[in-house]
Amino acid sequence: MIAHLRGRLLSKTPQNVVVEAAGVGYEVTISIPTFTALPAEGNEVSLLIYTHVREDALALFGFMSRTEKRLFEKLLSISGIGPKLAVTVLSGLPPERLISAIHGQDHATLTRIPGVGKKTAERIVLELKDKLDELGTPTVSGVATPVSEDVLSALVNLGYQRPTAQKGIEAAIARNPNIARDFETLFRATMAVMK
Repeated sequence: MIAHLRGRLLSKTPQNVVVEAAGVGYEVTISIPTFTALPAEGNEVSLLIYTHVREDALALFGFMSRTEKRLFEKLLSISGIGPKLAVTVLSGLPPERLISAIHGQDHATLTRIPGVGKKTAERIVLELKDKLDELGTPTVSGVATPVSEDVLSALVNLGYQRPTAQKGIEAAIARNPNIARDFETLFRATMAVMK
């Protein structure tokens, strides 16, 4: 099995890349977050690889981050989700936002991803909500749930500095992760933390 690939980036599109290693060009399917992290064509690139073997095909899926690769593997463990849909899910949301949506049982955010219907979103949440702890708990820094984004906006409008407000929201969610889904509860808890 190929687990890692390093070589010259011959070509790249938002769906796949061709990486030349030891004179061989490997076509690798990628997600949008990996595409945006790639260097320019002609430069050296290093990708974590998931090798998918079927009777009629051998396909490589590449990732720039370990978190994204682990999420991909977790998605594949769900009945009805194959590698193509798993890449689509990873392309639809950045890894931190995806983890946050799953932890927060945010079906609405998941169903905005093309190809993910209500039943698939429910299955993703049901099967993965307790299996993502090693990938980190959802926080507000850099990525947020819609509720925490609204709370952050409200606090900034009240005159709080953005970094201070973000730390307050993170602290409130760290104390009680269940409040992350309700605006009023999260807002009050954040205000209490920031006093």
